[in-house]
Amino acid sequence: MQLTRYTDYGLRVLTMLAVLPEGRLTSIDEMCSTFGISRNHVNKIVHHLGKLGWAYTKRGKGGGVCLGCAPELINLAEVVQTLESNMSMVECHSPACSLQPACRLQGILAAAAQAFMTSLGQYTLADLVAAPEEITQVLNIISLEPKTA
Repeated sequence: MQLTRYTDYGLRVLTMLAVLPEGRLTSIDEMCSTFGISRNHVNKIVHHLGKLGWAYTKRGKGGGVCLGCAPELINLAEVVQTLESNMSMVECHSPACSLQPACRLQGILAAAAQAFMTSLGQYTLADLVAAPEEITQVLNIISLEPKTA
């Protein structure tokens, strides 16, 4: 199973937001630059995360983006299920598979996907950013001037 870029980028954005110093906002441009992702992608992701309450967005001068709730409240399985458009591992209907009436693969893969989600459900964004100093160093966040929310 491979996550879509949308989910991958969503997890990256959440990770960055989770390690920002308290009161520090980041910008769409800063996220684009940090991850090498297009502005269009980041805009869509941040908008979606904002609607879910996982990101807080403030428009206008002095605006920006920060985490919308405590990282302990953001379950990774919920993030993946919410951001992934299709959790199906195989497409049995397109094109139609002649094995479908007797095939057990789809059920086996569904069980494997459920096990994956169950395992992922044991972790939150807080677990993902358990070493914030290391992440802020890698993302070069330490050297950035804090903006207030």
